[in-house]
Amino acid sequence: MTSTPAIASSGHHPSPLPFAATLGALGVVYGDIGTSPLYALKEAARAAAHGGAITHDAVLGVVSLILWALILIISLKYAMLILRADNRGEGGIVALLALLSARNAQPGTWRAQLLIVGLIGAALLYGDGAITPAISVLSAIEGLKVDAPSLAPAVVPITIVILVGLFVMQKQGTGFIGRIFGPVMLGWFIVLAALGLHGIVKAPAVLAALSPFYAFDFLIHQNFHISFAILGAAFLAVTGGEAMYADMGHFGRFPIRLAWFAVCLPALVLNYFGQAALLITDPSAIDNPFFQLSPDWAHYPLVLLSTVATVIASQAIISGVYSLTQQSIQLGFLPRMHIEHTESDAIGQIYVPLVNWLLAAATLGAVLTFGSSDALAGAYGIAVSLLMAITTLLAALVAIQWGYLPILVIAVNGFFFIIDAIFFAANSTKLFEGGWFPLLLAAVVAFLMLTWRSGVKLVEKARAKLRQPEEDLIETAVTRCHSRLPGTAIFLASAPKGVPLALTQFVKHNHVLHQRVLLVTVQIEESPRISDEDRAEVQEITPGIIRVILRYGFMQYPTIYEGLKLACRQGKLPGVRLTDVTYFIGRETIIPREDIPGMWVWREGLFAFLQRNAERTAAFFGVPTGQVVEFGTEIEI
Repeated sequence: MTSTPAIASSGHHPSPLPFAATLGALGVVYGDIGTSPLYALKEAARAAAHGGAITHDAVLGVVSLILWALILIISLKYAMLILRADNRGEGGIVALLALLSARNAQPGTWRAQLLIVGLIGAALLYGDGAITPAISVLSAIEGLKVDAPSLAPAVVPITIVILVGLFVMQKQGTGFIGRIFGPVMLGWFIVLAALGLHGIVKAPAVLAALSPFYAFDFLIHQNFHISFAILGAAFLAVTGGEAMYADMGHFGRFPIRLAWFAVCLPALVLNYFGQAALLITDPSAIDNPFFQLSPDWAHYPLVLLSTVATVIASQAIISGVYSLTQQSIQLGFLPRMHIEHTESDAIGQIYVPLVNWLLAAATLGAVLTFGSSDALAGAYGIAVSLLMAITTLLAALVAIQWGYLPILVIAVNGFFFIIDAIFFAANSTKLFEGGWFPLLLAAVVAFLMLTWRSGVKLVEKARAKLRQPEEDLIETAVTRCHSRLPGTAIFLASAPKGVPLALTQFVKHNHVLHQRVLLVTVQIEESPRISDEDRAEVQEITPGIIRVILRYGFMQYPTIYEGLKLACRQGKLPGVRLTDVTYFIGRETIIPREDIPGMWVWREGLFAFLQRNAERTAAFFGVPTGQVVEFGTEIEI
């Protein structure tokens, strides 16, 4: 499918030069999939050997399967197909949901069901974000055991120290790491390719596995359970591929494709074939074919380089989780959280403390619970394979919405969906070996998202019953107010119509109004970004009372002060001095009631807990703290 001009726009912000963007994509987009050679072929080969010595045919079958998984899932599905389903240059699950307008779907409609599916997909990224740092860093540190088996007990403690350092460093920003992402990962891929060539030269017969016949023939001649185990392990080679789509907005479609086809794919294929060649000549190397592929003198430098590469891969997924959290908050899928903006470049611009430490707890818990990359391999893959299937489904619906021939979309996306479903089924066999871990994390996040979303709708419904119509405000301003106070008052409004509850309370208790009243509403649009020219819409309700609607995209941070300052500069708010205004904000207390239709009362209690602990409205929207007055209101749901 091709993007329509109305949807696809490559110019939402200045793009870096193709070379710089391609180099950046190597570090951010391909950090995860680029470190898969540390464990993917090893796990697939062990599954194929099923406890015995691995055979020549098994090696060829496994490496052929990995090759064609990379071609079909990453090269064809993601690079050529899914990258076309962009929302004005942005990708990812949230962008797809915005394209399908699922956020404002009516309950009971297919779009509402789609929202649930999409939120589950978004939640799966949190499971992936906890597992990726754990398995990547563990697999790198395990390289120490090749030359020094006595260091095996130190692997987990060293991994813990590295991961703790990584999460502690997040608060400082990732500017330095961001600058070295690309060059280090370019060096990593060069090393991968060189190691692979070194192995292939010793056993060039391995190149026969370029034919998909070996993968197909090997699988159909295995026991059903063994075939599924091999498929599940081989899928580890494509985990991380979903970052191509999620990070499209940072680098652009062309640099991401160029980095994949020019650098990543050749390096990965060479390395996997090099490891396979080693297993043909030395089946005993199955314990760690990646590190044993290198010369003895290079083992420790390779452990160091692979540790740095896995830290970069981990940093990329952590930053991705921050970005997903911010987008989910903007679109109303998660409660407001404290978000800090760091002084870094495109990667790690924001830091979300709560998410950072919850993710750290989950990641360190995974390391301590499973203890090795082999054990974690059972937990890895199931969340990613389900996410890939959901992405394929949503992209198909977007293509149909854009007017593509449904039968063609079903044929193409259906083919890839079947592949995704097969891999998900294969990974599902590892449910009790650790697959439950990321699914449990995803289930908790998805449940919180759905509870928050439903609770927000119930609160808005309750607000609508309490909210005065604008006609009452006009009458109040003209006939009921005893006097008009000098200056300007800004009342934050959750809806673009009606009277904010804080203003109703203010007039009820004080019987006065300010000379100038601004009713300010922030609206998050389905587009990633809204231009400065379209930021503020100003409407005069009655002389002295003005409604201001500030529009932001779901990739932007909605700062009310900056939006109003922009409107003043543009001449839309003449006479308003933002340094002299007072902001009046409603602070709501949610009271769950069993006799009011809604969610189960215990879910309403959970929503009330989330709402109480959410970031304060003034702090989240960047309102100057010294100019804020809060009004308390009780809302029953």
